[in-house]
Amino acid sequence: MTIFTRIINGEIPSYKIAEDDRFFAFLDINPLTEGHTLIVPKLAEPEADYIFNLDDQLLADMMKFAKRVAQAQKAAIDCRRIGVAVLGMEVPHVHIHLVPLHQEGDLNFANPKLQRTPEQMADIAARIAAQFK
Repeated sequence: MTIFTRIINGEIPSYKIAEDDRFFAFLDINPLTEGHTLIVPKLAEPEADYIFNLDDQLLADMMKFAKRVAQAQKAAIDCRRIGVAVLGMEVPHVHIHLVPLHQEGDLNFANPKLQRTPEQMADIAARIAAQFK
């Protein structure tokens, strides 16, 4: 069972942005920028670890869910755009990174990660969640 499945199941706390019956969005605890969010599908065992192995409909629906989250991020966070990255190497569970951008270099995973207090993270999550439609 991956860390993301444990987060989805509520076994590990997270800063939830949104969820429905198939997807879960939560703040990355090592964000590149304020509001950096992960989108993960709720999958039966075994978890899929490569996005292009997903069923076409699930992949399309995941991107539609990500779009709604990105719109909420853009409304809640001062940024120029929301960047999208799919790496999938660090956790063997399909996930999409949505990163608020001020410049293209913000979407560089070699950049130092932001340090935020739990209170700041909760505030950021609440601001984005309030914009989710």
